[in-house]
Amino acid sequence: MDPLALALVELGAVVFCLGLLARLAGRIGMSPIPLYLVGGLAFGAGGLVKLDGMHEFAHLSGEIGVILLLLMLGLEYTASELVTGLRRSWQAGVVDFVLNFLPGAGIAVFLGWGLVGAIVMGGVTYISSSGIAAKVITDLGRIGNRETPVVLSILVFEDLAMAIYLPILTAMLAGVGFLGGLQTVGIALAVVTLVLFIALKQGHRVSQAVHSENSEVFLLNLLGLALLVAGIASALQVSAAVGAFMLGIAISGATAHNATRILEPLRDLFAAIFFVAFGLNTDPGSIPPVLGWALVLAVLTTATKMITGFWAAKRAGIAVPGRFRAGAALIARGEFSIVIAGLAVTSGVVPHDLAALATAYVLIMAIMGPLAARFVEPVVKALRRSPKAPPRTQERPAA
Repeated sequence: MDPLALALVELGAVVFCLGLLARLAGRIGMSPIPLYLVGGLAFGAGGLVKLDGMHEFAHLSGEIGVILLLLMLGLEYTASELVTGLRRSWQAGVVDFVLNFLPGAGIAVFLGWGLVGAIVMGGVTYISSSGIAAKVITDLGRIGNRETPVVLSILVFEDLAMAIYLPILTAMLAGVGFLGGLQTVGIALAVVTLVLFIALKQGHRVSQAVHSENSEVFLLNLLGLALLVAGIASALQVSAAVGAFMLGIAISGATAHNATRILEPLRDLFAAIFFVAFGLNTDPGSIPPVLGWALVLAVLTTATKMITGFWAAKRAGIAVPGRFRAGAALIARGEFSIVIAGLAVTSGVVPHDLAALATAYVLIMAIMGPLAARFVEPVVKALRRSPKAPPRTQERPAA
């Protein structure tokens, strides 16, 4: 078959199947990310059917998917909200980082993947899925709950931590020396600081630059600027994803709301292809050997996220059920964990077993997170209602 025709047939089949998987996920009340990963595993190297015609398109589309994911995540926050959230949650953020970075890093060291592998796996286990957490909170009607600002503050801290972590990781994966790494981190911090300053002082001008009443013009302006900023950030050795995230922060008000509405279908399409592309590059046969370690990490980091949320909510004076809800909302891992693993595997510095472990881990956590958030409150209430001892019956006095 002609290469172009083959690529179109494969792409059409994959996108159509993604729609079916998303519908199935909606029916059973879970995130579609695990199903997208499974779909990629089924049609990648070592899968049921190998797709050769769409690899180049899938790679580029996956990169655009990451940029759109981070751009829209940035659109959810204003610069002032980020600064306020950072001041309010930095202690909980530090506890979150220590408790959840160490399990992944420790497993990587134990498996002999070296310092770079430890940094990668630590990032995979550290960061929660903002997308899944936000969807779960919305679906369960908990937006107005007292613990929700605590959860969002921790997620904001994690996103800011990624703005520092990703440039460091990129420098290490590129084999940059210590001085070069410091330079990269310095540039990243300077860029983040500059963008936050612009967003605080001149955010309305950035919004005016992209805004248009014509939806077509608005979309082209926004998408073009996002790709441009991401490309410049990548050229400066700062992650393209971080560049898109910082651009999203700089856009605020009604412009940010309209941008979210216009970009959402594009984000869903390209993000789905990104997860499929990651699965295409992972051999399913490599998952069973690391499945045990994935389960160990899942148990450990479920406990550490619960501790993080419980402790942060307790400091905010929230009652016990709210503390458990806060912890459960943080359990899911998803897009960022796969982004980190994808960067590492593409560089060729870490073993492919790391991709298999990250895939298995995200599959487990993306399923476990929404389930834990849904059922933690009924379980806590049932435990609190259960009597410690059977009630005594009082006899009536004889007449």
